[in-house]
Amino acid sequence: MTRIAILMAGFICAGTAFAQPLTLPPETPEWFASARAFVPPDRVAGQAFHVDMSDPQAPVGYVATYPAGANDPKTAASAFDAGEMLVAKLARSDGKLTTLSAELRPRDVTLNSNIPRVLSAAHDDAEYRKLHTELLKTRGMLPDGAIPCDIHGWSTERDPNGLNVRAGPSTKAKVLGTLPPPYKFKSKSENAPDGGWLTEFRIIGFKDGWFLIDGAKPPGKDYEHEIFYPRNHPKPYSGRGWVAASKVGAQYANGDTRMGGLFQAPHVDAQWTPAKGDGGSEISADGGPKRVLACSGFWALVESHDGVRGWWRRLCSSQVTNCS
Repeated sequence: MTRIAILMAGFICAGTAFAQPLTLPPETPEWFASARAFVPPDRVAGQAFHVDMSDPQAPVGYVATYPAGANDPKTAASAFDAGEMLVAKLARSDGKLTTLSAELRPRDVTLNSNIPRVLSAAHDDAEYRKLHTELLKTRGMLPDGAIPCDIHGWSTERDPNGLNVRAGPSTKAKVLGTLPPPYKFKSKSENAPDGGWLTEFRIIGFKDGWFLIDGAKPPGKDYEHEIFYPRNHPKPYSGRGWVAASKVGAQYANGDTRMGGLFQAPHVDAQWTPAKGDGGSEISADGGPKRVLACSGFWALVESHDGVRGWWRRLCSSQVTNCS
């Protein structure tokens, strides 16, 4: 398809694009709506992240764009891929900036955003780019096809036999060991969960609906004084292995980004949609998702309790406090 055909397709599908859930930050520029009409149907517009006014007669706007399937577990986007940007040529009409033409280009990460975004940030995006660069170096130490991740979670399996940890991302792969179901004992902790302590672990990779985990801990041990923790406690398999994503839960952590909703792709300038927690309030570091679907870098693809599917940066496994 030619560039012109792609742009015409963007115009034809503008109604479909606008039908997608979208909540924009209050700083969204006036030209964004006209630029969004140029986004091809297989892409989703994120935020307008930069505008170049160096030539007042020919200003240029930049909009982040990501694949339409970025929040689908089967075609999940990568936090290590900068994505693309829509470069919009702007002009004034009736005193307002509007888009004359636009084209997709590879994302230029050196372009600094000069449009404020709603963030709760202890670490800025440049720091996270460095963290992801370092994390990507571990890919060679993971099984073929595994996507590097750095999040935490726990087993939700309640079968008395526990959750199987396998040698590969398949139900046919060898069982290396198990993770125990929720464990109850006479705890001295005031925060002991009624349903029992869950088995926590680190998630270091993802592939085809499976999480590669490591370092599983005996359930509840970190929350109880060693004097009172039962000596006959269940002993989980603590090595590296694969568990089904459908059997994994977690807690939202503060990912230095916008609270209250989920991103369409694992980037802070992707499309953002409000989402609710178990009690009906906006999602935050005080709760967890309904399901954890995939991961990439420090991001996790999740489903909220009100059915919104999207990306949240950083998950933790604390069972007694929030992860702010």
